[in-house]
Amino acid sequence: MAGHSKWANIQHRKGRQDKLRSKLFSKLAKEITVAAKMGDPDPDKNPRLRMAVKEAKSSSVPKDVIDRAIKKSQGGDAENYDEIRYEGYGPGGVAVIVEAMTDNRNRTASTVRSTFSKSGGNLGETGSVGFMFDATWAKQGLSVSCSTAQAR
Repeated sequence: MAGHSKWANIQHRKGRQDKLRSKLFSKLAKEITVAAKMGDPDPDKNPRLRMAVKEAKSSSVPKDVIDRAIKKSQGGDAENYDEIRYEGYGPGGVAVIVEAMTDNRNRTASTVRSTFSKSGGNLGETGSVGFMFDATWAKQGLSVSCSTAQAR
């Protein structure tokens, strides 16, 4: 019977799982790199790095990947990631704040703008909805990831 190999099914399933896991590991490693670059590379002295490492460990990221991300932040050849904040209105006039970490501001802006327009919202000016949110409340929001066409 053609196409009924159990090994082939396992291989495809494992490939899909590995792809998702790799994407998660890359995202967490990038967050660790940025946190270590912004502050001290010691997690005991840098609360943002400590939180990023804790999140990575809870997602089963290997220790060598975490150490490599911290060392990458100390070298001069690491990518320069910027944190950008976009504000706008979603469907039904719901105020939305999007915090993004990117190496290319133009690509991220167009992606966020197109995501807003496809979902029935619109991107606003800086400060258009920020006054509605408390600073601590904004950090506890829903996390949504948006993929772009270019692989990073």
